[in-house]
Amino acid sequence: MSEYNDLLYDVSEHVATITLNRPDRLNAISGPMLESFSQAFRDADADRDVRVIILTGAGRGFCAGLDLKDLSSGGIGSGNGAGLPAKFDLQASPPIVLHTTDKPVICALNGPAAGYGMDIALGCDMRVASTKSKLAAVFAKRGVLPESGGSWLLPRLLGWAKAAEVAFRGQTLSAEESLELGLVNAVVEPDQLMSTAHEWAAEIAANAPLAVQATKRMMRLGLEETFEANVHHVYLQLLPLFGTEDFKEGVKSFLEKRPPQFQGR
Repeated sequence: MSEYNDLLYDVSEHVATITLNRPDRLNAISGPMLESFSQAFRDADADRDVRVIILTGAGRGFCAGLDLKDLSSGGIGSGNGAGLPAKFDLQASPPIVLHTTDKPVICALNGPAAGYGMDIALGCDMRVASTKSKLAAVFAKRGVLPESGGSWLLPRLLGWAKAAEVAFRGQTLSAEESLELGLVNAVVEPDQLMSTAHEWAAEIAANAPLAVQATKRMMRLGLEETFEANVHHVYLQLLPLFGTEDFKEGVKSFLEKRPPQFQGR
């Protein structure tokens, strides 16, 4: 088991729960948390027992963005570009690790998500939001841009004009506004947030995990390829699924009119 800084990791009933754990700083992203975030998602993605991942925050905030104290002191980066690595490589960065994770990811949005925190929330596959949550696209108000996936995600989630409105105006969206725009899937009371997230996770975990992961992978790749190319790639993903024990169990359980018991094999 890996060791994590400023982050909690738990696995139960095929669900990995990753909790940003700096409640005194509204879970602002520290340098150590960046590394732990990527490691936790890699661990969950590689664990055969994990079928779904829930990402949430401790305390009253989901994530206040990058910790500006760390940023100004050089703990995350520097303002003048000095000390940049010779090779510019972001493959291990949280946004890319999150985007390439094959396991489904549910964001349990327990409170405000600002800047980097908003990008990370949007990078999840689904978002269940507390009524106390907010999505704060405050990048332009801080002299930066949505640098961690937001500039790619927002136009795809909202369409160009609405994404431009949210980003250029630096809007902060309430939970209900986020739901109306389609940025979150559901809004629930705070005391129902984790139970709802776990209910959704249990429904996903009950399905054939290899099929779910292949579906996510093909949906992700389909964003960047033609329809014809995607149909061909999907067919090539389908062939090995026909040879799995889970496919046999799916057919057998259907014929026997009982719930399937998938093993991920």
